Amino acid sequence: MPLDLWTFLIAITVLTMTPGADTMIVIRNTLRGGVKDGLVSSLGICSGLFVHATLSAVGISAILLYSATAFTFLKTLGALYLLWLGFSSLKSFWNAKRVHQTPVAQKVFSFRISLQEGFLSNVLNPKAVIFYMAFLPQFISHEHSALMQSLFLALLHFSIATLWQAILIYTIVSANGFITKKNVRQSLDAISGIVMIGLGIRLFLEKR
Repeated sequence: MPLDLWTFLIAITVLTMTPGADTMIVIRNTLRGGVKDGLVSSLGICSGLFVHATLSAVGISAILLYSATAFTFLKTLGALYLLWLGFSSLKSFWNAKRVHQTPVAQKVFSFRISLQEGFLSNVLNPKAVIFYMAFLPQFISHEHSALMQSLFLALLHFSIATLWQAILIYTIVSANGFITKKNVRQSLDAISGIVMIGLGIRLFLEKR
């Protein structure tokens, strides 16, 4: 497997495991409606990745047609963005405050509502849009279709995110909300921050 693809898999796995809006939706809906609610919400969230990949590919293609220099500049911004994500995670780790999670009574499960909530949560998340536009160019080749490459990377992200969120849902249901505990979330913040900074430095120093 090419080194760049390994880098993508590591970065996207760490990003997926970092607590954020998608994680909160999965936790909330699992507590609300059980395993089915959580899994369908996860399906909606992960399906939104293909929307971001398509929009990113359109933008990347336009940049490629316009200027190779602009494309390299965008790659540099992506590396700097990884560094920013890493420092933000470490900041969250050091500044974390106690959060009380209050389980809510389970409600009647609705496939449509759960899918819609997950999908819109991801598609309308500006951080996801920025991440795909800034990060995917690092792994897009000039020699092949930007759209096909973006969709393939989104499929990898979809697989990893689906697996992680399924584990998260199982943990919430079987371990009384282990992932929602303060020390666990702080550990995830610290680990993700260190890994993101390392990857950002590598990409920033990498010869193009």
